[in-house]
Amino acid sequence: MMKNLTLAGLSTRPAQAWGSVRLVPLVREEPVENLRLHRHVYDDPSVVAVGDRTVYTAFIPHAYVATWANTEGPAASYGTRMLQKDDAGIAPASLPVRVRRRMARRVAKDRLRFLPLHLAVEGYLALHFGGPEIAWEEWSQRALRGGLSPRAERTFLGLHVRGLEDALGVFEVHPGQCGVMVYVADALASAFVVPHPDDYRALHATLVEDLFGETIYQYGLLNLPAAEMSVRIDDTRVGSLADLRAQAGLRQDEWASFHDTVMAGGLFDPDGGYRAVQHLNGFELGRFMPAFSPRRENHIGEVITRRKGRIAYLKSFRLSDTQVRRGYLLTRLAAHGWNLETTAKALGTDAAGLGLRLERAGFGYLLRQDVLDHYRAQARRGMPAPGT
Repeated sequence: MMKNLTLAGLSTRPAQAWGSVRLVPLVREEPVENLRLHRHVYDDPSVVAVGDRTVYTAFIPHAYVATWANTEGPAASYGTRMLQKDDAGIAPASLPVRVRRRMARRVAKDRLRFLPLHLAVEGYLALHFGGPEIAWEEWSQRALRGGLSPRAERTFLGLHVRGLEDALGVFEVHPGQCGVMVYVADALASAFVVPHPDDYRALHATLVEDLFGETIYQYGLLNLPAAEMSVRIDDTRVGSLADLRAQAGLRQDEWASFHDTVMAGGLFDPDGGYRAVQHLNGFELGRFMPAFSPRRENHIGEVITRRKGRIAYLKSFRLSDTQVRRGYLLTRLAAHGWNLETTAKALGTDAAGLGLRLERAGFGYLLRQDVLDHYRAQARRGMPAPGT
């Protein structure tokens, strides 16, 4: 069940636009007490064991784990070399790999270490990761033994989203700003909230290191300009500075209402899910997922909340249409016990249609090859003759 997440306590301020990028500042009247965030940079790759016989691996910077040195722990190899038989004992140049025991882990009595957005993405990648719960005959042995392993999704760094780095460099940080909503071609790309204005100033530039979805990357390439959203003040109602101030405040309130209900209205899905991951001194770290509804925006994310669900920290990621379809198919299959016939009927198709949808979504390996070939043949027979 979705936790009651809202942006209560955060006020929307006038947006700044640069090309296709629009940044909307979020301001707190009072910083969140007893919680601060800071950045810790690791210069070496990281391996995270997340429990339940599952291992999540992230390399910072990216590298291949090629050797496990006997005395120095895991290491990442630099490049590739050809060795002669007599050189077998010579170790290649390598770089140590830091091992983290959990995705979100206490590193001290009053400190919690987690990788930004990795917690949210891990939740999406682990969605029904175990695969079929019942050994229906259509599923391959690979699916029955290993589920959806390996599971991978494509993301892009903010550095790859055209215009974002320039926008972060030229836009002013608003007084009291504790967050920002990032839009590309007026599509909500990401929400970022921290407890304190000093935290935001320290972390503002790190948005270019965040993960963004394929849709946002493509919108950046299209270079579609942000829509004009300036408002006019009715000069017939202005006869003094006090009148002007009142009219400006009214227009600012109208903009904030429009932004919060229309532009950012799809951030939290009331039909989605939420899972708490860690608790620390009255705060709760958790992640949320949507209900994977086609033809609407779907966001995953992670939050730190305190009493009454007030958000102290938030970072979100917008799923692409392809990623939404994958999540939708997996949740539908799981809801119907991974029975193809039953699931297909609920989706208004037949088993062959569902099987081909799974293949197009990248899950063709879950089906036995002969079953998939049979579905393809059925589809060809069902196609109309040329010219009809």
